[in-house]
Amino acid sequence: MLERFHVPDQEIILIQEENLRNVTEQIFRSQGMPEKDCKLATDALISSDLRGVETHGVSNMVRAYLGAFKSKNINPKPNWKIVKETPSCITIDSDAGLGIVVAPQAMEIAAEKAKKTGVGLVTLGNGRHIGMLAYHAMIALKYDMIGTCMAACSPRMVPTFSSKKAIGTNPIAYAAPANELPPFVFDAAMTSVAGNKIVLASRLGVDLEPGWIADDNGNPIMEKVNMKDLDQYEDESKNLEERYASGYISSSVDLLPFGGTREMGSHKSYSMAMVVDVLAGILNGSKTAPTGEHTGQGHFLAAYSVDAFIDTKEFKELMDKYLQSLLDLPSNSEGKEVVYAGYIEAKEQEKRGKEGIPLHPEVVEWYQKTSEELNIDRLI
Repeated sequence: MLERFHVPDQEIILIQEENLRNVTEQIFRSQGMPEKDCKLATDALISSDLRGVETHGVSNMVRAYLGAFKSKNINPKPNWKIVKETPSCITIDSDAGLGIVVAPQAMEIAAEKAKKTGVGLVTLGNGRHIGMLAYHAMIALKYDMIGTCMAACSPRMVPTFSSKKAIGTNPIAYAAPANELPPFVFDAAMTSVAGNKIVLASRLGVDLEPGWIADDNGNPIMEKVNMKDLDQYEDESKNLEERYASGYISSSVDLLPFGGTREMGSHKSYSMAMVVDVLAGILNGSKTAPTGEHTGQGHFLAAYSVDAFIDTKEFKELMDKYLQSLLDLPSNSEGKEVVYAGYIEAKEQEKRGKEGIPLHPEVVEWYQKTSEELNIDRLI
């Protein structure tokens, strides 16, 4: 994640992982979620914060989910069920359950199928927010498998040459195991910037880069701009509960496909977002964002058994060699080291696990206030 989206050093309040887990679990428990689901949901969010992906950690998501619980848009006790199944494929109705609860269980099913057939594919409809996709893709790693996760989301993206948003940010994640080095873990929205980064930009007051957002007519804004300088500005960090309460994550800005303009390749990410709509939406019977009948999220998960294709030990050794060759590349004139997706996050997870998770004072204040309202343990 870009440094500008992290909490400034002078404002950081470090919270120990155990404390943050405890209070977050209690918040979920207060909403009537089963104990197992409380732990699953909390683990997904804390894992995001540990890896430095604060957009999908506790700062944004806990209060957003509370809003959706209050409006009954999220089912706290989903009776998710299998709609259709073959030896390698499965379709699930998530029963409006949180994606951070249903998707990890679905990935375990995918892995079990991959053990038997070489591949396990799961598409889920009628779901809700899935959090950091990498969390679900990485479940496959513990089985020495390659994991994939996709999410078909509410409309935030303005398709190339369109005057209005019609497609979700539709993120994609991949995770592939290595031997000694951190695994390759890629997780990215198909927009130039993830929707939740707009929330962080509001909270931190940082600039948005050229080609990230569109104006009111869908035209790419190709100069650096601060959220507060936009005519349609609203502080998105202050109204998360209200925005999620309707189940539709509205926004004061519309996002562009990554690339920003046709000349820079925006049509490619726009098309990749369509691929996600097909696999994570239409394939399970969901009404996707462009139809205007969109509700909730659709998800797609896959687990590929490495051993079905190549000896696992050989694969992981080849991955190490491949990844190390990238780390060994010389730096350009900027002088920054060459890394790969998942490398920095693994280092950050190790660091934050020891030192604590950095939270913004506004987030800590919200936790303290919420703890008082719910009569649960305080964060600090």
